[in-house]
Amino acid sequence: MIVSSEELRERCLAARVVLELGFGRGELLLDLAEAEPARAFVGVEISRKRVEKVAKRAEKRGLANVWLLHAPAEYALERVLPPGCVEECWINCPDPWPKKRHWRRRLIQPLLLERLAAALAPGALLHIATDHVGYRDWIADVMAGQSAFVSLHAAPWSESRPARRETAYEAEWRAEGRTLSYFDYRRAP
Repeated sequence: MIVSSEELRERCLAARVVLELGFGRGELLLDLAEAEPARAFVGVEISRKRVEKVAKRAEKRGLANVWLLHAPAEYALERVLPPGCVEECWINCPDPWPKKRHWRRRLIQPLLLERLAAALAPGALLHIATDHVGYRDWIADVMAGQSAFVSLHAAPWSESRPARRETAYEAEWRAEGRTLSYFDYRRAP
């Protein structure tokens, strides 16, 4: 269901949530919500068209535990989500903005991570995936400077496919021979 900022904030005050920033086609968000109907799932997406499509899919599947917000991730983290309300966050293959002059547009930035750290409960999980080698290195560098997150891998990332549904984008990229990199963190107390 598509919700307003105010309505989402009220709902998040009442429950800890699983958050997906930039849910794209929504496959992962909907599958996670279907597998765990007792948990609340929040999807934030900047594309209105994608929000509307995923809302229809959630309705067809009868998923009352999915709330969708059409907004930039930065807005949701700064103005909507209450502190400590998120127990797990997914960021799957955000736009790598490969040209150097566009790097300021990349989602994974120190300020966004500070805001995300505030929204995450102590011990909450953060999962990030990318198919772009340059963005992988960028993420590793930015995350290395974040004391609020503890990596769950010995190396900064893993190339082993996680035990979750593969998104359509991931399947396409694997078929093209691209390597995917997965980052997993726990929010430090």
